[in-house]
Amino acid sequence: MNLQISHEETNGVHYLTLAGEVDAYTAPKLKEMLVPLTEVKNTQIVIDLANIDYMDSTGLGIFVGALKSTKKNDGTLKLRGMTERVKRLFEITGLTEVMDIDNEVKGEAR
Repeated sequence: MNLQISHEETNGVHYLTLAGEVDAYTAPKLKEMLVPLTEVKNTQIVIDLANIDYMDSTGLGIFVGALKSTKKNDGTLKLRGMTERVKRLFEITGLTEVMDIDNEVKGEAR
């Protein structure tokens, strides 16, 4: 499967909506879009993961790197709309303790 990324900026907040899979094949596309945003001072980024069907450790690594870069530049990164499956990945790895994650979990995709 592929990864679709839509990006909107409203009142200085960057909203990314992802759909599909985040894995070793699609991660470079996400990284290319996300990393430059995290390097801007005081940026606010909100990423909607409601339509992510699958994520592997490569995807998790991108979010960890994005979080570090955002914090380094005094910005914020928030993840929202995770399916139960994706949220479990973040819980197992302990990332729910360090990342700003909206607690509203979406039902399993299709």
